[in-house]
Amino acid sequence: MSAPARVGQRAALVTGIGVAAPNGLGARAWWAAVLRGESGIGPLTRFDADGYPVRVAGEIRGFVDEDHVPGRLRPATDRVTRLTLAVAAEALADAEVDPTLLTGSNAGVIMASSAGGLEFGQHELQALWSQGRRHVSVYHASAWFPAAGCGQLSVRHKTHGPGGAVVTEQAGGLDAVAQARRQLRGGTALMLAGGVDSALCPWAWAAHLAAGSLSTVAEPDSAYRPFAPDACGHVLGEGGALMVLESAETARARGAAGYGTIAGYAATFDGPALPRLRAAADLALADAGVSPGDIDVVFADAAGERDADRAEAEAITALFGPYAVPVTAPKSMTGRLLAGGSTLDLAAALFSLRDQVVPPTTATERTAQDCPLDLVIGEPRRGGVLRCALVLARGRGGFNSAVVVRGPG
Repeated sequence: MSAPARVGQRAALVTGIGVAAPNGLGARAWWAAVLRGESGIGPLTRFDADGYPVRVAGEIRGFVDEDHVPGRLRPATDRVTRLTLAVAAEALADAEVDPTLLTGSNAGVIMASSAGGLEFGQHELQALWSQGRRHVSVYHASAWFPAAGCGQLSVRHKTHGPGGAVVTEQAGGLDAVAQARRQLRGGTALMLAGGVDSALCPWAWAAHLAAGSLSTVAEPDSAYRPFAPDACGHVLGEGGALMVLESAETARARGAAGYGTIAGYAATFDGPALPRLRAAADLALADAGVSPGDIDVVFADAAGERDADRAEAEAITALFGPYAVPVTAPKSMTGRLLAGGSTLDLAAALFSLRDQVVPPTTATERTAQDCPLDLVIGEPRRGGVLRCALVLARGRGGFNSAVVVRGPG
């Protein structure tokens, strides 16, 4: 077993976490629900889904725009940006960041988004075709595109440092955090990074139905069953997580301990009939300076489709061996959150290392024979020592990302 790497001055330390998820608004509420095995998947209510073959989703309920977004901003923002602003506020408060640290070029924002504010775009297209161009919002050009949340965060918190948007679907959250880590290594003191997404509107729904990967099972508690013999697709959800990342030097100077370190990262792209998730995991471990034996838990991408689940299981067992390491998919309680999903898994990994517990995978009662994984099913798993976690993510079209996180000890 290799020795744990030391946290250097420019290491990316996670000092704050904010969450909005279907089974909990706020990091504390969400994590408690995850450990209870409480699902947020239910009937779709954000629009009339009658007539659609899929009518279940992971919706965030109880989010009141007025509680999180000033009145002047609400006409200029989509639901994605409004959720983003709330999640960022929680992450910054959790990190107890002095606002003066944010201002200027010493702080920046990197966000992941799958397609921006689709709901806002849909409403403006409806206005265009039904009422004419004079009824299209002046904010249409700035409210729907993938960088809208990043821009609004930079304006609100007066950050003039590195900024950008990453569009790699489910892998995007990990890619955004990795981009932030790179900026810290270049000298930036603090970065706000992660992914938040929402695509629960008819326009987006039609696109996801056309892709053919949504589960058509009507019962919310059995629609999304990753690695199960009868897995038949995933449930779409909304939400995600944002993180405050600082250099160890900056955090130490202000007395912040942090949740853990982004120790390793890698991204690959699939070739024709050549899945490369295993390669991403290998490279992330190498970047972290650890061996497979140092990984104590794997947070799986968990597509919920038989072929994709089999491919991921093959990648995990090729790296660790059959049934060799605990594997979990807490997204079974939220659905797949597009760009927000992998950062939420990253938050779960950090909380797992902090609390020394592996959260469960729900709905799946047993794994398929061609998925020889030690899947944590039904109840959280305690016992043993959790030091390092591997988080895997795949984005539609061939994107693969992997992150190794190390606990604060």
